Amino acid sequence: MKVVLDKDVKDLGRAGQVKEVADGYARNYLFPRRLAVPATPGALKQVEAREKASQRRLAGEEREAEQIAERLETQPLKIYPKVGEQGRLYGSVTAADVAEALSKELGQPVDKRKIELDEPIRTLGEYRVPFRITRTVTAVVTVQVERAAAQGRT
Repeated sequence: MKVVLDKDVKDLGRAGQVKEVADGYARNYLFPRRLAVPATPGALKQVEAREKASQRRLAGEEREAEQIAERLETQPLKIYPKVGEQGRLYGSVTAADVAEALSKELGQPVDKRKIELDEPIRTLGEYRVPFRITRTVTAVVTVQVERAAAQGRT
């Protein structure tokens, strides 16, 4: 019997997929738990419409991510950590610090796991840090680690 999965089913498939299953499995397990519906022409049309809408939404998100990437690549991101007398940082600039600065710049939260910083930044200077916006769009952000203007004048 052909069924359309409404929800993800372990070892069978993901929501929206059309699968061939045993009649008893469909009648006794999938249908009562509302995990699937029979693959009628109407159900197949709904699956197709959902998939088209999903593709349109993903295309819009990709365009938006590319615009964000373009904006981030053109202007540097400045971070002002605590700096000692010799110009050495008291700590280090981590992916969380970069994510926080990006959040302020973009006006939306940024997950630190999307910042691909191999190791923390420990000295002043300019660094190129990859930022994975979506699965396919990655921006290389120029991070400038600088001494704060008021700092070091005491």
